Amino acid sequence: MAPDAWIDLVAIVLILGGALLCLTAAIGVLRFRDVATRLHAATKPQVLGLILICLAIALSLRSWETVAFLVPVVLMQLATAPLSAHMVGRQAYRNRSLDERSLLVDELAESRQTPPAAGG
Repeated sequence: MAPDAWIDLVAIVLILGGALLCLTAAIGVLRFRDVATRLHAATKPQVLGLILICLAIALSLRSWETVAFLVPVVLMQLATAPLSAHMVGRQAYRNRSLDERSLLVDELAESRQTPPAAGG
């Protein structure tokens, strides 16, 4: 088998793996009940799925211009997914829509006593 055929086969496997991870992320967002597990499903497998798909695109197109385009896409996803999950989780905590019984340690309990802008 030629090396190009092997690279194409690896690219197909990476695309299928990435698509499967993105599908499981979507199913997890729909099926999970609480905010914390939905956030986990929305960030972890989705980001890894995108990375696998971008890797497959870079392998199949075999050009440095494509890699130069895909690297910022992956870096932006790696930077924004945890940040957005943190903000959604923090807001769910403030709205009390988080299951407090599932928390092992409540590091934000003091922030409920005094609002952050109250200065006390």
